[in-house]
Order: sequence, then structure tokens, then C-alpha cells
Amino acid sequence: MAELEIHQESEHEADPTGKKVGILAALLAVALAIVTIASHRTHTAAIMHKSSSNDAWQHYQSTRVKYHSLELGENLVRTLGAKGEATDKALSDYAAQKQKYDQQSREIQKEAQSAAHDAEAAEHRALRYDLGEGLLEIGLVLTSLYFIARKKMFPAMGLIAGVTGIAIAITGLMA
Repeated sequence: MAELEIHQESEHEADPTGKKVGILAALLAVALAIVTIASHRTHTAAIMHKSSSNDAWQHYQSTRVKYHSLELGENLVRTLGAKGEATDKALSDYAAQKQKYDQQSREIQKEAQSAAHDAEAAEHRALRYDLGEGLLEIGLVLTSLYFIARKKMFPAMGLIAGVTGIAIAITGLMA
């Protein structure tokens, strides 16, 4: 029958480094949770901006189709050589509508470009958060290896990875 080991509280007091490493691991885990949430929210923002950009580009395309349809109408009227007051009024209406659609398409194009720029910026921030998240995960795992190997190099390497991950994640705030 397998023996059952009962760990006493006194064992923890015999390893003060273990307490410090445990606190370090907890701090790395909290930082990891914060960076993970920031990463997820930034990815979501990038998707939303990209969706807005795509919608705006579709709106731009439909406005340009209307504009080109008016050009076609003008060309047909001129090609067929229709004359008279009704023709002049139709051409005048076409010109006014073309001006309206041209102005609308310019505004929509600016909106689409702005949303695309926002999406790209969010993707760059998300990449920084992802890198920071990965390094924090590595730092947490390395730190935890202390409890298996009892080697102080593991929490030291974990701390380096964790601090680097935090630094990279912070650059996501500034990007």
C-alpha cells in the first residue's frame, strides 16, 4: 500500500525562499491576468475597427456605383442627342446628384481609411500584449520550477522573463 505523506506547516517555515518564490509566482500570475485581459480587449477592438472599415468601404463602393450610373445616364442622353427642356433638366439633375455622391464618397473614404488605421494600430498593440503575455507565462512556469528542482536559477529566470513581458506589454499602452 502506498504511503501517505502529510506535510506539516513547519516545512514551509524551513524554506523561506519558497515563500518568496510563491509570492513572485502570484505576482506574475496577476500581471499575466491583466495583460491577457488587455490583449483580448485589444483584439476585440481591432476586429470591431476592421468591421467598421469593411462596412465603410462597402458603402463607398455603393456610392461610387451610383455616381458611375449617373455618368452612364449623362453619356446616354448625350449620345442619343436628345434636346429640349426635359433633357437639360435631366442633365442638370444628374450633375447635382453626381456632385452629391462625389462629396459623400470622399467623406466615406476618409471614414473607411480612419477605421482601417485604427484597426492596424489596435493590431500592433495586441501584438505587444501577446508578446508580453507569452513572456509572463514563461516567467510563471520557470518560477514554478523552483518547487520541483529547488534551484534558485528558475525564479531568477522567471523574474527576468516576467519583467521583460511586463515591459513589452506596457509598450502596448503607448503604441
